[in-house]
Amino acid sequence: MRVGVMIGPERGDHARKVARMLDDVAWAESAGLDTAWVPQIPGDFDALIAIALMGARTERIELGTAVVPVQAQHPVALARQALSAQAAAGGRLALGIGPSHHWIVRDMLGLPYDRPAGYTRDYLEVLRAACHGPGAVDVENATFTVHNPLGLAPVAALPVLVAALGPVMLALAGERADGTVLWMADERAIAGHVVPRITKAAQAAGRPSPRVVAGIPVCLCRPSQVDAARQRANRILGEAEISPNYQRMLEYGDARDVGDLCAAGDEAAIAARFRRFADAGVTDLSVRLLPLGNGRDELVASKHRTRDLVAELARDQAEDQAEDQAEDQAEDRK
Repeated sequence: MRVGVMIGPERGDHARKVARMLDDVAWAESAGLDTAWVPQIPGDFDALIAIALMGARTERIELGTAVVPVQAQHPVALARQALSAQAAAGGRLALGIGPSHHWIVRDMLGLPYDRPAGYTRDYLEVLRAACHGPGAVDVENATFTVHNPLGLAPVAALPVLVAALGPVMLALAGERADGTVLWMADERAIAGHVVPRITKAAQAAGRPSPRVVAGIPVCLCRPSQVDAARQRANRILGEAEISPNYQRMLEYGDARDVGDLCAAGDEAAIAARFRRFADAGVTDLSVRLLPLGNGRDELVASKHRTRDLVAELARDQAEDQAEDQAEDQAEDRK
């Protein structure tokens, strides 16, 4: 399981936000993390522009969107933006897209939210054609009639991940994309609902094993502070109560809210939670750092303690994987 960190969702002074995001991604790369995930939050910075900036500051780390709502722009426009950001990042972009939620698409943007799965399927058909350029994008389906020249081409393989929570979307992600990006999915939901469905769809379509990216809040704290950490997660990250998509995902697992998803506690507790997600079939863990404290200084110190532990656990994961690969190679030589 690869370990990455979310960058960008924190509230704060926008005049200093770019510098903070660049500092955070520079830390993530220097700490050896595999990926930095940039959420596309309503009313906040554009995720792909942020990734283009981060790409100029880094050399190795993968940079992913988690996720760009498909209804907000035409698929050719998104392909052009993604290919530009991918070039700026030296081919290290993982493009996460998704149909978002009714309260964003319909209530905020004033756009239809009648058939999100069907719309995403049609959108993905155009997007994938545009991302495999250069050349004409000629796609006609139930939603789009596109005949558009495009001179851009990916500078490296461009994985496209689809946010998928229900059975239809998971089948779509397995058949036509490179994996899925999850939120509000605990270990039982992933092992029993997500992984079997997306893997079966990918196998039936003759595609490689899909990536399963799970986002969870993480807070290093004393055992006596775990309840406070979960309450803070519910206060600043709680969305399930207004998102039917997340409510349905919660029904597949044991978690009742985002506080239950939070990996909180001491080093051993967080390491054990990471192992459970790996055992469930998660290929990539996307950590939302959740600081705990009173006042800015305490919150910053808490964030730094948590992220240092995450980096340590990521190194342990990499060492374990290297040992397993060495053992497998030794067995193959016998």
